[in-house]
Amino acid sequence: MSREYPIIAVTGSSGAGTTTIKDAFARMFARQDVVAAFVHGDSFHRYTRDQLEKLLLAHPERKQSLSHFAIEANLLDRLEQLFLEYSTGGTGSYRHYIHAEDKELVEAGHKVGTFTPWESLPEATDLLLYEGLHGGLVTEEINIAQYVDLLIGVAPSINLEWIQKIDRDTKLRGYSQEAVIDTIQSRMEDYLRYILPQFSRTHINFQRVPVVDTSNPFEPRSVPTADESFVVIRFRGPQKVDFPYLLAMIKDSFMSRPHTLVVPGAKMPLALELIMLPRVQELLDGRRFR
Repeated sequence: MSREYPIIAVTGSSGAGTTTIKDAFARMFARQDVVAAFVHGDSFHRYTRDQLEKLLLAHPERKQSLSHFAIEANLLDRLEQLFLEYSTGGTGSYRHYIHAEDKELVEAGHKVGTFTPWESLPEATDLLLYEGLHGGLVTEEINIAQYVDLLIGVAPSINLEWIQKIDRDTKLRGYSQEAVIDTIQSRMEDYLRYILPQFSRTHINFQRVPVVDTSNPFEPRSVPTADESFVVIRFRGPQKVDFPYLLAMIKDSFMSRPHTLVVPGAKMPLALELIMLPRVQELLDGRRFR
């Protein structure tokens, strides 16, 4: 799709590794002098951490419906409106949700689990990069995916995803392992309903697969390293992909299917740049009013 203000969305579950992909994009944008507006999906949660805890304490039966994966717990109409406004005029409103690892915002006086005030996106950006849970969401009432020009899914094998979430939330966000496991279990229905279907709409999926035992992800263990994994990369519309070039440039990569490239885990940053740089350039070249 050709539009003046393109949107890239990196979508995946909590702990999947979407932030790693977003950070790789940010480095690539800096090298290519691309000015991007960055939006995090957590900014569109409906409740602060304290508000959510109070609601669940008063109404424990609502634990399933108030999962952060679910429609009810998010302002997804505002996210859809942001995508519409940006795609047509390069404008829109956003905010930040404060996590414990957001050191600068915490040091500036913001409380973990709260939001910054809504503000306008920066002016004169080349594109918008969204990273979060719902970049490819489609329901009967909401269609966020329709505004996305490049939709990227990040979906590690499910046990690895949970291991990564437990590791992040205990080490960086101060939760106990028991609390994180309880969250994973309570979100399962919404994971199946809202997260998984997005990966059938993506243009490219990145799935990290460990080659070490992760049979019980709830058993305390270290996160498998990049060298202990492969990354399975599935393309929709593989006719646009120069597979011989990628195979030549990425050592030890191979094709498992006509639309699927497999690369060593440590080669994922290289693969990401080789794959994404021409896609981003195509979006920028297709801007209608340059």
